[in-house]
Amino acid sequence: MAQLPQRALGKSGINVSALGLGCMGLSGVYGEVDDNASIALIHAALDSGVTMLDSSDLYGNGHNEQLIGKALAGSRRNGVIVATKFGNLGGKGGKFADGRPEFVVSSCEASLKRLGMDVIDLYYQHRIDPNVPIEDTIGAMVKLKEQGKIRALALCEASPETIRRAHKVHPIAAVQNEYSLMYRQEGEETMKTTRPLGIAFVPYSPLGRGMMSGHIADPATLADSDSRKRHPRYAKDNLEHNRSLAQKVDAIAKRKGCTPAQLALAWVLAQGDDVIPIPGTKRKDRLAENLGALNVKLSAAEVAEISSAVPPGAAKGTRYPEGQMASLYI
Repeated sequence: MAQLPQRALGKSGINVSALGLGCMGLSGVYGEVDDNASIALIHAALDSGVTMLDSSDLYGNGHNEQLIGKALAGSRRNGVIVATKFGNLGGKGGKFADGRPEFVVSSCEASLKRLGMDVIDLYYQHRIDPNVPIEDTIGAMVKLKEQGKIRALALCEASPETIRRAHKVHPIAAVQNEYSLMYRQEGEETMKTTRPLGIAFVPYSPLGRGMMSGHIADPATLADSDSRKRHPRYAKDNLEHNRSLAQKVDAIAKRKGCTPAQLALAWVLAQGDDVIPIPGTKRKDRLAENLGALNVKLSAAEVAEISSAVPPGAAKGTRYPEGQMASLYI
């Protein structure tokens, strides 16, 4: 197994590869998938030195956790940090989040069963429930840790105030937010809170859901099950504008001698040693390309140039469809 640079999950005592693997796309979110190919991709990631796999009970309604369980059966589990999440209802019944203590417990038990594991390494509250005090939710997670069912606590799409309140109850190891060159305003605000507290920042969609990859999909060619069809950033007028931003990154990447995806990921990595991006892919060649970003070294001047090429707020289209925006950054 290859050895990649390591970064710490806050003060949890857990170290992971500087790039993790986001596994959401292996459960049909971006079109059709094949489980055997997905397992082979996970194995290729592990063989390349990736040590953190990111999942959720939401992805494929539990399919993603079952898939990871199959991929890590036997000795493959050794040395792998499994991150999963609970509490994102996806708008079911008009509700986006559930942070009730009893729901935390039942969700953890169900995830452990699907994963076929005794312990979850990093357990996230996937969406913050505005109707349940964060102290109550974290309290339930602390009990799970005391029982040996989880090793470290984490939050996803939490506001700075929520993070501070949660951290007072128990140290939070990581906070996950969407963060890329295209969508970074909330992430930058979040890091102003996580960094002084010694909490790792885990960017999901660090390539802007493909926008920064140099492989921008035409929405007309996407399968109906591909969620990008419904993302505002891919709407026709927004897409043209966002393509023009991506082209600026492409031009810098050509000068740097790397791909646009590698440059965009290198920029995210350069934001600090406490930043651990989790790009996702269904393809081995893209996996290898993404890992190549670890070899792209950027000077402070280059980081500044890339930042100014796609300034904060430059992208058109909200991060999620309008109905989901109210469930973010709570």
